[in-house]
Amino acid sequence: METLPNNTALLVVDLQKAIDDPRWSRIGPRNNPQAEANIAALLAAWRQGGRPIVHIRHDSTDPASTYRPGSAGHAFKEEAMPLPGETVIGKRVNSAFIGTGLDEWLRGRGIGTLVVAGVITNNSVEATVRMAGNLGYDVRLVADACFTFARLDRAGRFRTADEVHDLSLANMDGEYATVRETAEVLGEVLR
Repeated sequence: METLPNNTALLVVDLQKAIDDPRWSRIGPRNNPQAEANIAALLAAWRQGGRPIVHIRHDSTDPASTYRPGSAGHAFKEEAMPLPGETVIGKRVNSAFIGTGLDEWLRGRGIGTLVVAGVITNNSVEATVRMAGNLGYDVRLVADACFTFARLDRAGRFRTADEVHDLSLANMDGEYATVRETAEVLGEVLR
């Protein structure tokens, strides 16, 4: 098992109260019910080691969005609440790199390795990971610290949240990121 560089940044994507709105699970339930606990464990390890943490907050411009600023859903979930001094970067689209200062913030600190967790696996997480890989970052995507929801495919067939999640991970693994589990990543930082 490798050791991650000391300045590896943890990016927690969109883990806000909005994600608990029943509209997200109208087609079917989410997967990885332990994701929040795994994110809390990652945050604790990063804080213990004094490593950089970036909380990505979705600031939707859609008036009907559960992520709209000023709504109850805009707040971070308790498990991912930023501590004073931790960086919070707001975004308005699915990728945390579009229209934000994230790339400049990371490069300005000499950060080249990222660990990514959060929601939704096949949406904001995947968009952020793909862009990070394209920008040359060495990315670890933590599979069990992300989750998504069931969906209907283009033919109208029901796809479980696990199926959607697993296909999204397969799309990213190897080309844009290395997919890991929480225990593996913790082993790489708690040495």
